[in-house]
Amino acid sequence: MNYWLMKSEPEECSIDDLARAPGKTVPWIGVRNYQARNFMRDQMRIGDGVLFYHSSCPQPGIAGLAEVASGAYPDASQFDASSPYFDAKARLEEPRWLHVDVRLVRKTRLLSLAEMRADPALATMRTLQPGNRLSITPVSPAEWAHLQQLLADKS
Repeated sequence: MNYWLMKSEPEECSIDDLARAPGKTVPWIGVRNYQARNFMRDQMRIGDGVLFYHSSCPQPGIAGLAEVASGAYPDASQFDASSPYFDAKARLEEPRWLHVDVRLVRKTRLLSLAEMRADPALATMRTLQPGNRLSITPVSPAEWAHLQQLLADKS
């Protein structure tokens, strides 16, 4: 099993939006970074753990737990000229962008970015490294276990 931190702007899709979605599942559309796309395409598997992270908001941080609910498949928004994720170079026969579906496991307390940065056990966590701007990053089993404990201790 792999573990991931997946960032979403709450205005786009929040943990509450995920909880209200049919089947508590949403497609993780709009990823337009090749490395993040490759994580979804090459490494994500159904059942992988996901830290659902609210980004670009007043209180960024982990807002819930989810799981990968599908294999990677073409992101239809790349073909929609009215979408902010439209890609004129994408072709139906050769999609450039993929996504997976993500299903809610549970909403948690907000584990803030500041709290994560202050925790020595998370010092090497990829998403906390200077200059990291990826919307999807791998999480080590040790980081996952530690974060589960932090989320359980203060829920």
